[in-house]
Amino acid sequence: MTYGARTDHYPATSKLLHWLIAACVLTTAPVAIAMTRVEKGPTQDALYNFHKSLGLTILILMILRLLNRLIVGAPVADPGIEPWQKSVSSAVHTSLYVLLLAMPIVGYIANSVYGAPTPFFGLFNLPPIVGKNEALATQLFTLHRWVGYLLIVLILTHIGAALYHTWIRRDEVLKRMLPQAMGGF
Repeated sequence: MTYGARTDHYPATSKLLHWLIAACVLTTAPVAIAMTRVEKGPTQDALYNFHKSLGLTILILMILRLLNRLIVGAPVADPGIEPWQKSVSSAVHTSLYVLLLAMPIVGYIANSVYGAPTPFFGLFNLPPIVGKNEALATQLFTLHRWVGYLLIVLILTHIGAALYHTWIRRDEVLKRMLPQAMGGF
């Protein structure tokens, strides 16, 4: 990931996209868990459709976030951070970008080969992109689920690191991504 010359904070567009994606991810994960645990019927269908819509939203926001990152960059890393921590941070951030882009794509392909509609908040359905193949769908849904578990671990690592910087190191790392009211935009 590229880093710019700014040292104090992320640009407003970076913050907005970060927090919108965080809200979508933190919503879609519990929805994903709930949708597999409720009885088949209208409630389960609504949860699946909401999950698919959030997934597409995450994909759109992640594409915008990637473009934003390539155009405006990010602040330079805090010089007081150990090199190994910078390496771990870079690996976690890169993994989050890759997986948050790949996850909805795999979900969409899995949904297509399963033969189910892919709605976007009831406004329209995405067209299927491949023919029906339930065996492949099962494999792709399994991959989608396991990548979801990996994402949860990475997100918890990301949140843990932010809290570590705030409560233990007492530095400005988290504040650089917070909205104005909390110290940022």
